[in-house]
Amino acid sequence: MRWLMSLGERTRPDAPTYAEDPAPDQARVLALVDDFAHLFTVLQQWRQEYGEELTAWAVQVEADDVENLPAGLIERWEWEGAPVRIDTERERGGYVTVSDYREVPVRPGISAHTTTGLPLWTTAP
Repeated sequence: MRWLMSLGERTRPDAPTYAEDPAPDQARVLALVDDFAHLFTVLQQWRQEYGEELTAWAVQVEADDVENLPAGLIERWEWEGAPVRIDTERERGGYVTVSDYREVPVRPGISAHTTTGLPLWTTAP
């Protein structure tokens, strides 16, 4: 198993914790790494390229190449979203917050889709 991470999109300035979770075929940038810890190295590079405050989404996958991801993975991601959210926080000294929703039952305040069906994850303040 490897880890696939996509760059989230913060499209709502009025809601700073909101970040869309684009499916791999729609993401601006992807990374495929062997170990979860390697995601932080990629995240550091993305911060230099895309800005200090960003959100990334990650999931464990069985894939060897980011160019040839299984179709089922993309379909599942479009419906469920990725279960691990990684946020960088400039204001808190550059901390990284990891939110793992893999074993969290569906509950108010966490949603995998908007009312229009777009994949996302938000957490209630």
